[in-house]
Amino acid sequence: MLQKIFAVAVFSMLACVHSVNAADVKLTDPNKMVRQVSDNTFARITKDQPIIVDNNEYLRVIVEEELMPYIDYKYAALRVLGSEVSKIRALTDEAEKAQAIKDIQRFIAVFRDYLVATYAGVFTQYTNQHVEFAPPQPFKGKDVVVIKTTIVENGKPDIRIDFKVRQDRDGNWRAYDMIAEGISLLDAKQSELQGMLRQQGIAHVSDLLEQKSQLPVQFRGNSAND
Repeated sequence: MLQKIFAVAVFSMLACVHSVNAADVKLTDPNKMVRQVSDNTFARITKDQPIIVDNNEYLRVIVEEELMPYIDYKYAALRVLGSEVSKIRALTDEAEKAQAIKDIQRFIAVFRDYLVATYAGVFTQYTNQHVEFAPPQPFKGKDVVVIKTTIVENGKPDIRIDFKVRQDRDGNWRAYDMIAEGISLLDAKQSELQGMLRQQGIAHVSDLLEQKSQLPVQFRGNSAND
């Protein structure tokens, strides 16, 4: 069920198609950023359908070029790690601390690859959903803004999807979480992994996510653990 909701959440970034160049994405306005990234990404998927039909792996290229520049994957990865990051401060052995930092750096890189693979798999499930954007949200003086959308599909109940975007030190906005019908997908992933992180460590979880990210791009079904 979680995978299905996640798929619909991603679609809400991709359903309003206009011609917008990547260079025109307004990172200084979170409302425009979400809309323009959706336009660019879905336009690319539409244009390259002949390539995608022949090779689903090409979806990774589209995700890398059109979507990932606007995802704050580092912040998301650290949120998933949660208290594991703060434990480093308590380490007194320098060698142990250096290794812990390397483990976190690797986790961030692997988590990024995992997101690329996940998004690529999600895009195989597109069935032409319609998305309605709420009025633009005020963002002056804020560092986190929630962009609200509603997914409308014939014969099915509407689904509310909120995108959480944050401003970095340079004043640019990037998405880091999606809230589907009140469920934070980032919190869900943290809950899924926190037991493993606590019992088996960051390196083990990185290995697990790395294995998942290397699976062929294919229809993922409704598994909550994909």
